[in-house]
Amino acid sequence: MSQQDYNAKIKEITAMRDEDVKTPNMPVGEAVQEAENLVAWCEEDKAELTKAGLDWQLVEDLPLRAGACRYAQSIWARESQNQEEAEKEWKDKSPAAFDLRDKLVHHFTFAFRKAPELLSKVQIIREGYSRADMLQDLSDLNVLGKDNIELLKQIGFDFKLLTEAATQADDLSVVLAKANGEAGDDAGAKDVRDKAYTYMKMAVDEIRATGQYVFWRDEDRRKGYVSAYFKRKNQGGKKDRPGEE
Repeated sequence: MSQQDYNAKIKEITAMRDEDVKTPNMPVGEAVQEAENLVAWCEEDKAELTKAGLDWQLVEDLPLRAGACRYAQSIWARESQNQEEAEKEWKDKSPAAFDLRDKLVHHFTFAFRKAPELLSKVQIIREGYSRADMLQDLSDLNVLGKDNIELLKQIGFDFKLLTEAATQADDLSVVLAKANGEAGDDAGAKDVRDKAYTYMKMAVDEIRATGQYVFWRDEDRRKGYVSAYFKRKNQGGKKDRPGEE
């Protein structure tokens, strides 16, 4: 059902302006549940709320917005988990790749010691130390080695290291992209989740503000238009404000 809601609302969600988007300031699952509770609570107050100017379409639309937000959160959580798994894989595998880069630089520096132009290329390669630099270094060293096979043969170089360098560069580049959130829709998933949350929150805030206005002297009804999450959080502090989650 949440996926159907998501599909029904995705165009409106993604059409939101970036400057209007808010990052969730409470657990999204709890925000969604409160939105669904709000729909049930305000049903019997329809006459009073609409008289005060509330567009009842917001109430009717809120279940769809809540379902869309729940599904967007699920997508983001899955992507985030994938990113964490990729980061762990990088930490497990990258030390060997860094070591391989250092070995190749060591071998090449000796093999090319009498060829200044080649030695200069090795020096340039060894300058970078970032994760992305290391992967590019492996790729560059693989090419440089294949272009200078005779010089490497003279020092008894193990050419399997070149194959290993190419493989490591290819495989770990995918892992690094995922770890950085650059692969798939990771960054996009978070943006959509934030927009879906904001889209839901806009309706929730309007309904709550109207309900708190109408029932300002009827605590039995007003309490349904206040966030239980923030009420717990604010116990002993300031009073709830209209529109506050």
